[in-house]
Formats: sequence, structure tokens, C-alpha cells
Amino acid sequence: MDSSISIKEVISEEGLRDFVHFPFELYKNHPYWVGPIIKEELETLNRKKNPVFQNAISHYFLAYKNEKIVGRVAAIINWIEIKKIKKSKVRFGWFDVIDDYNVTEKLLEKVILVGKKHKLDQIEGPVGFSNMDKAGVLVKGFEELNTMITLYNYPYYSEHLKKLGYQKLAQWVEYEIKISSFEESPEKVRRFSKLILDRYSLKLLEFKSNNDILPYVDQMFDLLGKTYDKLQTFVPIQPYQIKYYKERYFRYIHPDFIKCVVDKENNLIAFVITMPSFSKALKKINGKLFPFGFLRILWAQKFVKKVSLYLIGVRPDYQNKAVTAILMNEIQKTFNKYNVKVVETNPELEENTQIQTLWKNYEHRLHKKRATFTKAIE
Repeated sequence: MDSSISIKEVISEEGLRDFVHFPFELYKNHPYWVGPIIKEELETLNRKKNPVFQNAISHYFLAYKNEKIVGRVAAIINWIEIKKIKKSKVRFGWFDVIDDYNVTEKLLEKVILVGKKHKLDQIEGPVGFSNMDKAGVLVKGFEELNTMITLYNYPYYSEHLKKLGYQKLAQWVEYEIKISSFEESPEKVRRFSKLILDRYSLKLLEFKSNNDILPYVDQMFDLLGKTYDKLQTFVPIQPYQIKYYKERYFRYIHPDFIKCVVDKENNLIAFVITMPSFSKALKKINGKLFPFGFLRILWAQKFVKKVSLYLIGVRPDYQNKAVTAILMNEIQKTFNKYNVKVVETNPELEENTQIQTLWKNYEHRLHKKRATFTKAIE
């Protein structure tokens, strides 16, 4: 073990800023790394500002070598996960490190100590506080920009973890979908869309403004829980977190890029949220909204060239009734209206085969994979 490496816990605002800024140094001038907005990242990690800390605790650690920061990690415990779902694990996230196996080892030892203190059985990561946070070490797609809600990392991250005896737990896949004209779109999708709408007396909702969306936001989060509660990484989203996510992400929403399907009683049974791709704008602003960064965000939102598929939710009793065909059929019309040619899916767990089957109807490529890793705490 390299004795020149020291690990210090972050206990001050200055330390937290160093924690957030470290990857900006690690990936300085990197062509594919897209950094977060620094102000938002600081708020996410701030125990006084992020309501997730009503049901979670965290410790932040920085690694130093020759008085220079060379790595970081967050140790996270989500009490809902432990007490309600009975998963005895400590999470690690916000994991970034130079290519030095010893630095990774020392950082994760600190996370393991947090797990031992609370008598937990497993360490798992990289993940955030909940399903709404970024997760997974990138293992394929190192020559692709990350999206606003995904991580980028150097190829050596997974090698460090494997060398330390960590095993892959969950694996996500991401696709790039080519969008043609509506007339040339998959005939199967168009046929199913009309058939399912008529058979189950469903109707589509379209929105003219963000205010039109607000009455359905709580239903969307409720539907998310029902859609994904059987997946291995799921942790229920709490009402106070929903309010927080509304405030954080609502500014990025474009009403044209959200489609909902309701039944004859006007109950939400499915939705899709897509967003203009902000990757290039975020790359240019390098974490700073001011003085001009927010203008680049607005520009990306208004002049759409590429879209990220953020979330799809379908009520369980409709999950085998091809309702996703309705959503994709309708959102395609919007894509054509804005001349969008490419859609990038956000991470989908490999076992979520239903949605991946839909992509087979389109020209597509599997361009990224990411995984979480786990290890028993001894």
C-alpha cells in the first residue's frame, strides 16, 4: 500500500467545493466528458438543501497524494432501502480517481468502514442516493459524450474494481436510435398504436406549456414506481423528493417532448419524457451557468438537433399491451416537426427487455454499456 496516499473526510464548504471540482481537473480538455452544473451538484450533496437526507446519510472523502487531490468518493446509506426493502448495503458514488489502483483501494476502504459501522453486508456502486441519480461505471462507449443524467469515466475504473475483487451486479445498456420521416417510420409501430388506442379506449394528451404538465407530474412519479418496482436497483421515491426533482429538472422540460396516454376515466396509464440533448451545451459551459451558460442551455432547448429519451413509464396492467408503441408513434411526430434525426436512450437495465424489443423496429446501435459493482463486507 502506498503510504504517500492520505484520505480526508470533507467537513467544510471549501472541502465540498474541492470534492465537486475534482473531476473538472481530472477530465480537463477531455473530448467526451460532460461535467455537471456545479451549482446543482453542490446543492445535491448539501445535507441542508437536498431532502433525500430525510432518509439518507452520506460521508464524502478526498484522496491526496503529495498534497494534490487524486480521487474522491461518497459513502451513502439510504435507510428506506435498508429498513423497508431489507437490502443491507452501503452505496458508493461520486467516484472519480486517477489511474492508481492504490488510490481506489484506500477510498473504498473508507466506504467499507462506514458500512461496517452500521453493520451492513455489502458495498455497491457507483450509484447515487436513489434511482433518480446517476449510476454505473461506463464499460463501453468511451468515445461518446455522456448525457446530462449519465456518468462518464476512464476505462481503468472498472479494472480497478475488478482487481479489488468487486463483481458486476447490474448492467445497463444505451442505444442510439435513428429517426426517419413519419411515413417511413416502422409500419408495425403505427399499426399497433391505432389498434391499442381503439381497443382500450385510450386517448393521448399533448401539452402546450409547462403549466399544462404540472397536474400530471405526481401521477408520473407514481407510475414510475409501479413500472420499475421489480427491478433490482429500485428504491421508492418519497413525496418530498418529488417536489425537489420538480424544482430541479422542470426548467429543462419542453412541453412538446412529453406525451401521455390516459384511460377513459382520465387516469394516467403511460408517459414518455424526452429532452433536447444538452450534452454539447454543458460541454461548452464547463459547469458554470453564469454569466452566459444559461443562454447555451436555452439555445439547446429551442434549437433541437438531438434528443435524449429520459423516462418511460407504463402502468403494470398495460405493460404487455404495446402501449409503448403509442408513445413512440406520437413522439415521432414531434421529432419530425423539429427535424430531429437521432434519439439517445438513457440507461436501461439489461433485464428491461420489453422496451429494448421496441428499438428493434428502428435503425439502432447499442453504443454504451455501464455496470454497478458489489462486494461483500467482511
